[in-house]
Amino acid sequence: MEQNSDAGRAVARVVSVDMAVAAIVFALGALVLYESHELGSSWGSDGPEAGYFPFYIGLLICISAAVVFVQSALRFRSDAKIFVERGQLKQVMIVLVPTVAYVVGVDLIGIYVSALAFISLFMRFVGKYGWLRSALVGVGVSVTAFLLFEVWFKIPLPKGPVETLLGY
Repeated sequence: MEQNSDAGRAVARVVSVDMAVAAIVFALGALVLYESHELGSSWGSDGPEAGYFPFYIGLLICISAAVVFVQSALRFRSDAKIFVERGQLKQVMIVLVPTVAYVVGVDLIGIYVSALAFISLFMRFVGKYGWLRSALVGVGVSVTAFLLFEVWFKIPLPKGPVETLLGY
């Protein structure tokens, strides 16, 4: 594997990631608070309303996230621990980007064609297998999955234009 001088350079510090995750968790907690309040988060005449329990869970989530955010902010200048380096992030992205493309592809062109493309291209470019072997494995897995789910078990999975042309 080729290494360049940037491979060990820090991309993110632990405190930065802690703060970002705390902000995201706080936003999710705030969403729970809002939706729970819309449902009714107080005590009604016959007991707690539908949003009572989720409201207080959302409140605890927001408080916890705020505490983590403040703790991280207080350590921001003094804590230089590295969360991820450039080389490590590159390895994660090599898997993450094709996986996200596969998930989007399932919605656009169906699971079987997306699986064929994902498996074949991943084998070719990440695994360094030849085009023939990569294509054969991709086709084999997709055809096997199609037969297993659609034909034998009668479990419909997301399909796209190719399956429509085949009458499914």
